[in-house]
Amino acid sequence: MLPNLFKWTASSSTRLMSTTVQTVIKPYPFSKTAIIHPEPYVPPPAPLVQGKGLMPYLQKNLTTPEKQTMLRELFGRHSTKRIYPGSIVGVMLEHAPFSFTGVVLAIRRRGIDTSMVLRNVIQRTGVEMQLFVNSPHVKNIKVIQKPPKGRMKRAKLYYLRYSPEKMGALAGSKKGTIV
Repeated sequence: MLPNLFKWTASSSTRLMSTTVQTVIKPYPFSKTAIIHPEPYVPPPAPLVQGKGLMPYLQKNLTTPEKQTMLRELFGRHSTKRIYPGSIVGVMLEHAPFSFTGVVLAIRRRGIDTSMVLRNVIQRTGVEMQLFVNSPHVKNIKVIQKPPKGRMKRAKLYYLRYSPEKMGALAGSKKGTIV
């Protein structure tokens, strides 16, 4: 028993002390002539080794407290102030177009990737915008008018694209201005 123990500790300490990685090239199991080469070792970048890559990544991707409250209040499923499809919503943006008012056709709830599709008719041309709520370009979202009778019968109102009279009735000829 003792000689076997000595062999085991000697072989494991040799393995632990070795600094070179032994790569064994294994043949492809279905062909005797094909050889699979191991992928070359690429060391991680120096800032990642020092732990400096995590905080800039988190600051870029996490939401601000204002956006978190906006997501919770306007897009939370159990919020009393939530936006329904069919609502008329005004959005203030940091770049042109600086404000856009339209009917909410669809809401896609995906956490911080929540988005909504707004539609408006400008000079007899239908214009749609998909806005990501957490985008740094979105400054403010304001509900101008709730849908008639509290809510619509459908979650996605894409049929309004093809029937402008229904969209006009939904909007009620209300011109929304954002202050």
